[in-house]
Amino acid sequence: MVEVNNLLLGTFLENPYLRFIFIILVFYVISKIIQVVIIANIKRVTAKTKSKTDDDLIEAINKPLINFITLIGVKIAVNVIPLSESVLSAINKIIISLMVLVVAIFAAKIINVFTDSWGRKFAAKTHSTLDDDLLPLIHKAVNIIVFILAIIIILENWDIDVSGLLAGAGIAGLALAFAVKDSLANIFGGISIILDKTFRVNDIIKMEDGNMGRIKDIGLRTTKVRTWDNELLIVPNGILANSTIQNFKLPDLSARGEVSFGVEYGSDIDKVKRVVGDVLKSMKKVLKNVDDKKPDVIFLNMGEFALEFKARFWVENYMDKFNTKLEATEKIYKALNKSKISIPFPTRTVHLKK
Repeated sequence: MVEVNNLLLGTFLENPYLRFIFIILVFYVISKIIQVVIIANIKRVTAKTKSKTDDDLIEAINKPLINFITLIGVKIAVNVIPLSESVLSAINKIIISLMVLVVAIFAAKIINVFTDSWGRKFAAKTHSTLDDDLLPLIHKAVNIIVFILAIIIILENWDIDVSGLLAGAGIAGLALAFAVKDSLANIFGGISIILDKTFRVNDIIKMEDGNMGRIKDIGLRTTKVRTWDNELLIVPNGILANSTIQNFKLPDLSARGEVSFGVEYGSDIDKVKRVVGDVLKSMKKVLKNVDDKKPDVIFLNMGEFALEFKARFWVENYMDKFNTKLEATEKIYKALNKSKISIPFPTRTVHLKK
């Protein structure tokens, strides 16, 4: 019986095709052990964590890892078959090329998992849809770059000179960059707006051209602004990133309002300040107890036909500024009339020469 077993074992070891099958089976079993035992146990552990990144990471590396182990087994097994050197070399190059592709897929998936993790944190900090547009773009860019590198390695494996191809790709890339420079400027402008926190969705801004409105959305290439006339302005991010923007929400929500008015010459300046100051202090929306934001009335100029004053006040929320200014203008006018303080008309004295 022992002699029979030794004979069978010797026959098995001497037969290259049986050894080929045996090696393939061994690596198949190893891959299944890794998949069913090791990776399954790791999945159970990561399922208990709060982070989603580790779950995505295990899911991403599962198939590429199994495929890579299988290809290692095929590469080892092929070399035990009696083949000509040229055929064996070609098969080995094919297997190595497949291994490079598997590694490229593995690398791309890992990078995309971490990109998605960053994207979730980024999206939590902003109501913009920029992350919805940016993440797919990053995924595509990562996939393209990784697979270009993989193709270069594969070509070198097949003893193909890639220097000429790289030079051509560089020239083509430069031409493409010039062709899409405006789109790239808008994309990077949108990214810089979000990262610098220049403004956010629902902020009210005034642009360099004088247009004013509320931010409705910050996209990958454009920002949408709704004006007070309910018109939707679609502004390229490249323009916004390189222009002066007044954000009424920064550095905080408070804002200062002003009402200019004039009284006739001969009026009591102190009385004017007192009357208008009492008006401001009586208004609910006007801040009164903040040291550097108390209401005041200042005497500016002795104008051509009036003594010119300015009433200044602060409101807690910039959204109240416009309506508070309207209220203050009306109340100041009524208070001046009630106090017998005249508001003059513009006058001119004309001398007629005979």
